[in-house]
Order: sequence, then C-alpha cells, then structure tokens
Amino acid sequence: MFRIKSPQDAGAAVVFMVIGLAGAYLGSDLAFGTSARMGPGYFPIILSWTIFAIGVIVGLRGLTIEGPAIEPVQLRPLLVIIAAIVAFGYLVERLGLAITAALLTVLAGYARRDVSLWETLLLAAGLAVFSVALFVYGLSQPFPAWWGR
Repeated sequence: MFRIKSPQDAGAAVVFMVIGLAGAYLGSDLAFGTSARMGPGYFPIILSWTIFAIGVIVGLRGLTIEGPAIEPVQLRPLLVIIAAIVAFGYLVERLGLAITAALLTVLAGYARRDVSLWETLLLAAGLAVFSVALFVYGLSQPFPAWWGR
C-alpha cells in the first residue's frame, strides 16, 4: 500500500492530471497531424499530455519525499484578491489605469496580515507608473491612462 508523504504534492498531482486529461479529451476532436504538418490539435494534445506527465512526476514525488501537510484555506487573501480583480474591471474605464492600479495595489496589499502601508504605497506608485508606461504608451492598449481621459 502506498503512503502519501507529501499531501501538497499529491493534491497538485491530481490537479495537473485532471487538467491534462481534460485538455486531451477536449482537443481529441481536432486533427493532430504530424510534426512536419501540424494540425490544429497538435500543440494542445502535446501540451495536455505533458501536463499530465508533470502530474505523474509530482505524484510520485508526493509518495516518496516527505512534505508539509495541506494548510487550511485562508479566506481573507482569497476574497481580497477576487475583490481587487472585480474592482479592476469596474474601475479602469472610470478612473483610468494609473489610479485603478494604485488603488487596487493598496487593496490587494491587505490580503496579507502584516501589511506595511508605506511599502504598499511605494509599490502602488511604481505599479501605476509601470502599468501606464507599458500598456498605454508601450503596447498602445486602449486603456484610459488617467481619470477623465
């Protein structure tokens, strides 16, 4: 009988294998082709079986190497991050990318218990400038950079 020595690895293995099998199943109706003439299903099928193989390797690791137990689900970080993602979709058109990125970085910072307001504000300012520079000016994405634009 097998004994699971690392529950985290065993859980991750199950997730990898389910995702790999689901991808292989959903991509099975696409033409596979050959390496020389790849069909539309070639890459998804190869990728799905690779993910499944990673799951098998991680599962074997979970059976052979001692690891930590699975920690209980922390609701605070989960809810704060989901709220930040939903708020981004709602606020980006109204406040602009810079203000939205700054506000939501501060909001997401409170997912941690020992949040430092000074560090979070510095990170928010940096991410706001970086986001505008990259997405609005560098990649010409159709985001309003600032409020009122």
